[in-house]
Amino acid sequence: MKIIKHSGDIVEFNPEKLKTSLLKSGASSIAVDTILHAIKKQIYEGISTKQIYKMAFSLLKKTANSNAARYNLREAIRLLGPAGFFFEKYIGRLFASEHYETKINITLQGKCVSHEIDVLVKKNEHISMIECKYHAGRDAASDVKIPMYILSRFNDLKERQHAIFEKKDSISKCWIVTNNRFTTDAIDFAKCSGLNLLSWNYPEDNNLKTKNDTHYLYPITCLTTLSIAEKDKLLILDVILVKEIINHSDCLEKIGLSPNRIKNVLKEASELCRFI
Repeated sequence: MKIIKHSGDIVEFNPEKLKTSLLKSGASSIAVDTILHAIKKQIYEGISTKQIYKMAFSLLKKTANSNAARYNLREAIRLLGPAGFFFEKYIGRLFASEHYETKINITLQGKCVSHEIDVLVKKNEHISMIECKYHAGRDAASDVKIPMYILSRFNDLKERQHAIFEKKDSISKCWIVTNNRFTTDAIDFAKCSGLNLLSWNYPEDNNLKTKNDTHYLYPITCLTTLSIAEKDKLLILDVILVKEIINHSDCLEKIGLSPNRIKNVLKEASELCRFI
């Protein structure tokens, strides 16, 4: 049976691929088999992968909200837009979980011009600048022009010392992070130029997806027990990660949730952050 991907490409429906993604949500094998059976009965020639995803998400919610939340991770990261400011904060939290000191949105004077840097991090006396490339569209990719442009900014900044963590700091490394993917040319250019890349699926064994699962870095936008408006209110309060509400539930009171709603949200959050 032919299905239509987000990009418009027509491919053969692969139930094993869908089964793998459902199992990664934490749902049991029995639950996944039941969901697959239900989806196979409903799909038709020419159905979009977006519609299949919606079916799977809805059925997963019936097994456990946390399973649906985990399955929804990529979309949840996309919801850290629309401008990408909260995505930058999220990336700051990600590096902080790996024991980096972090600073967000700093303007620095380079040798030639000034530059606004999304994230600056420090570890083992090495300071890195991080440029975040947020894409609202699922199929958008960062092409080779992105690392070429950012390399020129990095070269301008590393020529001078800056007051970042200390009075006279030097930037020695550069990262580019995107919520989607990099083209092959972008990856090749970055490797050749000594730039570090991080995307949804790159590097293969240490990407946004694997880092999330390792360090429980699920964004607040994952949660199925909150409305979009409630998630936005939490983001404005600088609550970026699900695990940040587990021991600080007062933020849920601040956005007007009832005691019963708070209980349901905390249950989903706890289940989500326990999963390995």
